[in-house]
Amino acid sequence: MPRLAAARALDSVVREIAREITMPFYLKAVRSHKADGSTLTEADELTQHALVERLPEIQEAPVLGEEMTAAQQAELWHASREGLWVIDPIDGTTNFANGIPIFGLSVAYVVEGATQFGVVYNPVADESFYAARGAGAWLNGIRLPLRRSAATLSDSVGGVDFKRIPARLATRLANESPCYSLRNFGSSALEWCYVAAGRLDVYLHGGQMLWDYAVGRLLVEESGGQATDPQGLPIAPDPRVKQAVAVAASPALHKEWLSWLERSADEP
Repeated sequence: MPRLAAARALDSVVREIAREITMPFYLKAVRSHKADGSTLTEADELTQHALVERLPEIQEAPVLGEEMTAAQQAELWHASREGLWVIDPIDGTTNFANGIPIFGLSVAYVVEGATQFGVVYNPVADESFYAARGAGAWLNGIRLPLRRSAATLSDSVGGVDFKRIPARLATRLANESPCYSLRNFGSSALEWCYVAAGRLDVYLHGGQMLWDYAVGRLLVEESGGQATDPQGLPIAPDPRVKQAVAVAASPALHKEWLSWLERSADEP
């Protein structure tokens, strides 16, 4: 199946699972916590189970999910270089559990570390962001980006996860921001989507896992943006490694964003 057709088929499956499995728990979810302190609900586990059952309709491949153990994730990653699904059943679980309508189901099909197609779906907003390598990025069938990004960093709206970046950098961003305004929405997968759509111009996160950026990175690249680590080095996908990312809606803005981050790291 061509990648774009697969992305659209995946969109239909994810929407159905969100409607039938995930959303009945919205505003009713009870939080628990995993060993690493992150939030978990029954909806996460049931949504992941439903995805594992339905994804073979599109592509037969192993499924690497956030709710698996680290050992299971590593084993799948190394045994499935020919292709595997990378899923986060609910990205933004704390938002979901607290009734904050910013969360998404994230599903990517990855071959040798490169996402071929994927979907991030926010069922409350009924917004499905999907992309296919070489075939563009889309929101509910509309080609991304939706708007032209800011021309300069000083005019940009940025997304920053303050708790996962060095304290000195967080203080500088809070008190001497190079951007027009800063935001943090609590869903990494959707924040990538917002860069691809032109809602955010730049983005910074200090510790993302593979499932946080597997779809979003492709969305940004297919919509004309650029993503690296904060030093300008390529992002190297690995489910065992937390990855710092610096993202922008255009190459020019990305260059300016990296330059500011480099200066801020060097200055006392």
